[in-house]
Amino acid sequence: MEYVVGFEHIAKASLPVVGGKNASLGEMLKAGIRVPPGFAVTTDSYLEFITRAGITNEIQNILSTVNPDEVASLNDASAKIQSLIENAPIPSAIADAIREGYAGLCEKCQLEDLPVAVRSSATAEDLPTASFAGQQDTYLWVIGADKVIRWVQSCWASLFTPRAISYRAKMNFPHEKVLISVGVQKMVNSRAAGVMFTLNPINGDISRVVIEGSWGFGEAVVSGAVTPDKFVVDKVVFEISERTISLKHIECVYDAEKGVIHCDVPQSRQDTPCIEDQEIKELVRVAKGIEDHYGSPQDIEWAIDKDFPFPENIFIVQSRPETVWSQRPKEPVLGGKTGYELLMEKALSTIKVRQ
Repeated sequence: MEYVVGFEHIAKASLPVVGGKNASLGEMLKAGIRVPPGFAVTTDSYLEFITRAGITNEIQNILSTVNPDEVASLNDASAKIQSLIENAPIPSAIADAIREGYAGLCEKCQLEDLPVAVRSSATAEDLPTASFAGQQDTYLWVIGADKVIRWVQSCWASLFTPRAISYRAKMNFPHEKVLISVGVQKMVNSRAAGVMFTLNPINGDISRVVIEGSWGFGEAVVSGAVTPDKFVVDKVVFEISERTISLKHIECVYDAEKGVIHCDVPQSRQDTPCIEDQEIKELVRVAKGIEDHYGSPQDIEWAIDKDFPFPENIFIVQSRPETVWSQRPKEPVLGGKTGYELLMEKALSTIKVRQ
């Protein structure tokens, strides 16, 4: 049984052991995509933790009585289960494995007390047919092994947020079948960050990549705390056909005293594009590579590290299947006719019939 496993040893087939997010990170690494290094605390660790703590049956008993359509019932069940998990002792073998994993990551990055992101990665996450994204917790700029272990436990508990419990019930995902892994990943010291789609999420146009971004960590964009800059780019010729530069009043950054905070953006930067044209085009190149590797449209999170030169400063921190347009049935768009039928009509219309 492995308690932790490095991203370099993970692929998409590892999903049952490391969850959707971590499996995707490992798969992208194997495909040559620039992903910050890290390791996964496996689902085996979570299972052993709740088993050793003797709380498995109690969790199931609480879930068996919850009404997923009542907010009060969801909140009550969530609070009870998360308290059970947060207050149970972590087996020493698992804690030691996390410490060793963190120490190895510090050594790999040649930095003592490396800042990391501690990110939940559930086994029912990042699937092509359902959007479980954002239902479990992420903790940014975590420093030190003790804090990593503490936030790993909180990520385990976040498998049972009210939203996650409700969504699993409505999607008919049995709670006991959904397990959680946790990713521990080197923080990108982001100058700018955001998301991009390998199709236009407004109209489903697969010939475009749409990039949204803002200053600082991507949390401000993902959470909707800021209106991001938006760029629409042609996949073939890399022409930027649309630019929308927003007033970006706040950014998510790290403060040595307060931790990760939202702070005001200086006025001189508020209406300045958060990324340069060369970075936009490199993001599109990377997005195309990820889409080609997976063979389907992707929803991608990116970050640009202020400590590295271009293009080594561009990192991908997550990729998941796009789940809106990709699930729609492929139908003819003009008069119910196929492309072949339309082409034949056009060709035949030029033939004159002699009387």
